[in-house]
Amino acid sequence: MSVLTQYFNTKHNTAPFSQIKIEDYVPAFTEGIALAKAEIDAIVNNPDASTFENTIVAMDYSGDILDRLSSIFFNLNSAETNDEMQKIAQEVSPWLSELGNDIRLNAELFAKVKAVYDQKESLNLNPEQTTLLDKKYKSFSRNGANLPEGKKNQLREIDKELSKLSLQFGENVLAETNNFELHLTHEKDLSGLPEGTIEAARLLAKNQEKEGWIFTLDHPSYVPFLTYADNRELRKKMAIAFGAKGFQKNEFNNEENVLKIAKLRHERANLLGYKTHAHFVLEERMAESPEKVFSFLNDLLSKAKPAAQKEFAELTAFAKELDGIEQLEKWDGAYYSEKLKQQLFNLDDEKLKPYFQLEKVLDGAFTVAKKLYGLTFTEVFDIDKYHEEVTTYEVKDTNGNLVSIFYADFFPRKGKRNGAWMTSFKSQYVKDGVNERPHISNVCNFTKPTETKPSLLTFNEVTTLFHEFGHGLHGMLADTVYPSLSGTSVYWDFVELPSQIMENWCYEPEALALFANHYETGEIIPIEYVQKIKESASFQEGLATLRQLSFGLLDMAWHGQDPTSISDLKTFETEQFANTQLYPDVEENAMSTAFSHIFQGGYSSGYYSYKWAEVLDADAFEYFHENGIFNEEIAKKFKDNVLSKGGTEHPMTLYKRFRGQEPKPEALLKRAGLL
Repeated sequence: MSVLTQYFNTKHNTAPFSQIKIEDYVPAFTEGIALAKAEIDAIVNNPDASTFENTIVAMDYSGDILDRLSSIFFNLNSAETNDEMQKIAQEVSPWLSELGNDIRLNAELFAKVKAVYDQKESLNLNPEQTTLLDKKYKSFSRNGANLPEGKKNQLREIDKELSKLSLQFGENVLAETNNFELHLTHEKDLSGLPEGTIEAARLLAKNQEKEGWIFTLDHPSYVPFLTYADNRELRKKMAIAFGAKGFQKNEFNNEENVLKIAKLRHERANLLGYKTHAHFVLEERMAESPEKVFSFLNDLLSKAKPAAQKEFAELTAFAKELDGIEQLEKWDGAYYSEKLKQQLFNLDDEKLKPYFQLEKVLDGAFTVAKKLYGLTFTEVFDIDKYHEEVTTYEVKDTNGNLVSIFYADFFPRKGKRNGAWMTSFKSQYVKDGVNERPHISNVCNFTKPTETKPSLLTFNEVTTLFHEFGHGLHGMLADTVYPSLSGTSVYWDFVELPSQIMENWCYEPEALALFANHYETGEIIPIEYVQKIKESASFQEGLATLRQLSFGLLDMAWHGQDPTSISDLKTFETEQFANTQLYPDVEENAMSTAFSHIFQGGYSSGYYSYKWAEVLDADAFEYFHENGIFNEEIAKKFKDNVLSKGGTEHPMTLYKRFRGQEPKPEALLKRAGLL
């Protein structure tokens, strides 16, 4: 038996990272899949009549060893990968999608599930049990269980192909990100760049035994470069490289992959009786239909576009006046926005960064969680970790009971994908009377400490940390019976509420006072900075909203209509952006070829949910705001009805139970200064 397929004899049953060898994975997957199949066979071959317990519940707990193994492997494939891991991912992903299909297309198993489903009215189930039964039934009906044999095989082939394509897509984006570097050797080219960014670039060059400075397409390097570098030609070079990921005539080109993925998803949806992939996906979302999503996005667009056009005109005039720029290009936006913001608010990231030392910000997030939900975070040193930079915590409640294990992994490195995310190494559920507590991880890419400075965050990175920590709390505070309904296993357009609401505390003086201290003097952040942070929060909100909406509309264009006639990715994209475009197009660039959210992550037909969840979070935070941002009664309502409930009931039911009403979009428009 592999170390990966048995109960881990470790503290709190945490993953034994140091004992795992790369050659363990393939045999462990083989064994895990066999075990999962055996558990399903036992359910199918049970001679007793099908019941909720022996069929539905048994299915939910089946495959737990494989789930645990998969979460460890795929989490490391995102945070600590290498060529071998990627090869294994390519090998085992089709096996897993095959197993999923073996289960979903198993006619005998479906007959048993259907037998329970058909008598659900007489079973006297509670809301969580009812949801579980619905979900299990739909996992078959929505995945081809009612199809004839030939079409089931067609579905299997599509799923296998899709899982390979999305992996390939992601690997190409990672390769393109890693393959580019801007190596500078003249100090004059660094003009305008913050000292921390320069120091990080020098360190990168030093690590590669090169002179000068190296800048990359990783966010902590790329974003400050585009925002501060005075050299317009170099900004252009960086921006074009960033936008050309997956769109160059080389082995990492993703155009074909994107077209194939979109067409296969459409074919799959048709096979299952849905008009488009978006119709299929949205049936299980709060938004319910593509029509509703289009109307939601276009409604916001009608309110945001005039503001965005006005802001763009102001920015254009400002750049012309400052530097005689006749035509604003994409590589000018962040640069002149930052300059204009400094002029209007006399506030820039470099002024704020000394007040946002990573350790203190993390501590601040912990303190906010303590004030709201009574949680304490204690760093522990006797739990295995997969990289020395990871820190581990025991999370306990007011009675000293273990709530969760928390892993924090904050710095970029080779083998770690860009961006920030929350994930889990072990789910929460209740089995045999034991409430199994979850193991939750936050992964980000912040600037590393240097020889002279700790890791100092931009304000944007502060909100990112709070955002991912909000997802983390959703996982940590999970309190459901069944694993598949636990934590963040909720409708996709509800999952961003717990994360986005946490960002609001970053703008409140009362919360900032807890952690925004100058890293050298200990001085608390001056109140005028806090005022400016609040005032500048809605600076160029029209442009920011337009950008988000353009991504949401592009996603819906790929998935909410028949893509079979699309032959040229760039032409298609240009048409989709026509209504939201302000900057001139860059012919060497495409968005879709590196739009990992929708072609590799789970956001296909779901990108709109960021804006959707903003409506929820603005409305929910308004409730806190009216009654005190640390109001324990409202925090308890949020914890009991949203954070701990996972996917046990329809999200709107949970939301209304917390808020007493449906969310109102006005709260968002008001906060964004668009009303």
